[in-house]
Amino acid sequence: MRLLAPNKLPKPINPALIKHQEERAQSLQNRIADKITTFAGSMTFVYLHVIWFGCWIGFGVEDYPFGLLTMIVSLEAIFLSTFVMISQNRADAKRQVISDAQWKTVQEEDKQNEELLELSKEILRLTREVRSHTNGHQSKELT
Repeated sequence: MRLLAPNKLPKPINPALIKHQEERAQSLQNRIADKITTFAGSMTFVYLHVIWFGCWIGFGVEDYPFGLLTMIVSLEAIFLSTFVMISQNRADAKRQVISDAQWKTVQEEDKQNEELLELSKEILRLTREVRSHTNGHQSKELT
């Protein structure tokens, strides 16, 4: 039976993606779309269609050229292409969340780097002051 179950994606570990997933799960239509795209993108979906088409043709539900089957499959293709676009939009939203989180990290690192540079400059200034006082004090002792 595990063969027929769609593969589940691992849960995200990125805090921004976890938050995004929680926000997305609050909408019923998002949860439905996610379930459909998960199922439609699985081998279970393929196996069921192979069985369905085989039975339809094998049991002679209708005669060749299978007009009703063609219409059903065409309608299914229209809906599935819409779900593919929904899935792409979802992937774009995830990429945007990750990109925004990375941008915030870069901004924080840039601020920390600026602070470190200021601290380094201050340490250098203080070191020079100590040296100048030390050198001045040593000169007085020599005279």
